[in-house]
Amino acid sequence: IEIGSEDGLVKVIAPIEDTPAFRAGIKSGDLIVKIDEVSVRGLSINEAVKRMRGKPGTKVTLTLARKGESKPLVVPLTRAVIKTKSVKFKMLEADYGYIRITQFQEHSTADLGKALEGLYKQNKAPLKGIVLDLRNDPGGLLHGAVGVSAAFLPPKALVVSTDGRADDAKRKYLAVPDDYLRGAREDFIRNVPASIKSVPMVVLVNGGSASASEIVAGALQDHKRAVVMG
Repeated sequence: IEIGSEDGLVKVIAPIEDTPAFRAGIKSGDLIVKIDEVSVRGLSINEAVKRMRGKPGTKVTLTLARKGESKPLVVPLTRAVIKTKSVKFKMLEADYGYIRITQFQEHSTADLGKALEGLYKQNKAPLKGIVLDLRNDPGGLLHGAVGVSAAFLPPKALVVSTDGRADDAKRKYLAVPDDYLRGAREDFIRNVPASIKSVPMVVLVNGGSASASEIVAGALQDHKRAVVMG
């Protein structure tokens, strides 16, 4: 789970897909009140993380407060090695593709390139629409967000920028390989069909779409490349 702090408690920003927490039904917005029998009030985020982490196969019980529930929820979990698939894709129906990004990882840009090529192969014709699903995607690596944005934006489009008083705080990230490859030799989105830059597009977001997800949604919205829904 991706977590933050709120009112002295640990807040779930988003459960990561295909993990014990996700399968147990933990939701974005849940507040973790206890880890096993230890109250989290007064614990730092790092201390809370240490208590939740452990060897695969061991158990931990989280007590949650959830909006709309009158009683705390007690959720027993069995720890596991967390392996998440960053990009998933399928055809929703003829000519309409769906891409889900669960988290922005080292290979997300490459995986997106493969997903787009895969959709075109499955459809055997140019797509008429794409849904990019970033719901409950807690973010991840910045260069992954830049790469995903670059797949859909014109070359050299501004994706995100930082500003500050110090010179090293001023930085622009553009839709160019130097800003998203980070040492990789092969530009995985160079070979995607050219129509990807103009096919009608909807980006799905919710309260669990954080960090890198917000950068992608914001960039596609600012360039009027996609409708952001949610």
